[in-house]
Amino acid sequence: MGSSCHYPISLSLFNLFLVSNLLVIKPGSARNLVLEDPGETLMAYGVANKLWFLWQQVRGRVVVGLRVCIIFCAVMSIMLFIERVYMSLVLLSVKLTGKKRYTKYKLESMKEDLELNNSYPMVLVQIPMYNEKECYKLSIGAACSISWPSDRLIVQVLDDSTIPVLRGMVELECQRWISKGVNVKYETRANRNGYKAGALKEGLKQPYVKDCEFVVIFDADFQPESDYLWRTIPYLLQNPELGLVQARWKFVNADECLMTRLQEMSLDYHFTVEQEVGSSTCSFFGFNGTAGVWRMQAVHDAGGWKDRTTVEDMDLAVRASLKGWKFVFVGDLSVSYSPFFCTPNFI
Repeated sequence: MGSSCHYPISLSLFNLFLVSNLLVIKPGSARNLVLEDPGETLMAYGVANKLWFLWQQVRGRVVVGLRVCIIFCAVMSIMLFIERVYMSLVLLSVKLTGKKRYTKYKLESMKEDLELNNSYPMVLVQIPMYNEKECYKLSIGAACSISWPSDRLIVQVLDDSTIPVLRGMVELECQRWISKGVNVKYETRANRNGYKAGALKEGLKQPYVKDCEFVVIFDADFQPESDYLWRTIPYLLQNPELGLVQARWKFVNADECLMTRLQEMSLDYHFTVEQEVGSSTCSFFGFNGTAGVWRMQAVHDAGGWKDRTTVEDMDLAVRASLKGWKFVFVGDLSVSYSPFFCTPNFI
């Protein structure tokens, strides 16, 4: 009996609340409480009843849905916690043993073999850029200053700039390095189809690229050190299963302000934890879109660059990994990144 009258009592209280809210106090009137319009009050009263009954009908489903969402979020939180614990254990093991995956390679002996046998592979360096007025000289100059036999190195500048004057400046800079004996190729397109992925794809179609065994990619705001190839190519030569050697980034303006410091901290976690763990356990980790060396065969096996997405770097890495290619992250090798001095325009 008590349970049967619970609902009417609650409904009556609900209706009383609605009616009390419809009372309007008119100052200066003889009556303190006056109904503004009894017809409107009754209409609102009927609408309130309908809304109440509707809520009673859907409340059960809403509650069930909320419970499912809560359980799903709890499961995801547990999975993320387990992943963090796993990565922490891997990093602790690496710190205690002092051995990282790339340290098993004898880099110095591999360098000596290259110099002794004079068997340098052909390397292509691609620099995609778009209206990079502030840093095109820095990026082109750094790539052209890489230490490698000049007859075994091609620097390909992929300029999608839409400003004719800037295109002329970039081409003039390329000509300046050509006059110094560097094999620089200046490539432009009539359109920007595919954006960065489209530019990289078109660059690999050039006839002089067919003899290249490896391809290095540097965005226009990255400046590699001169020994970059000496510290990456030997890994690929030593292990034919490797498809990618990825270096980390080094911010040149990390202490400029709080924003740059936070950005450095965020990406430092990405390199130090996520990519280091993936490399140490021979698991998958993504290509960062720059500061990496690809084996040309791995790129071709994966189907080349695709412009179906704006994360073309991760897309290529996933497809190459599914084809069986392995990646290695070299945490001791950094490439300077200057986002403050030149902001990348590529999509």
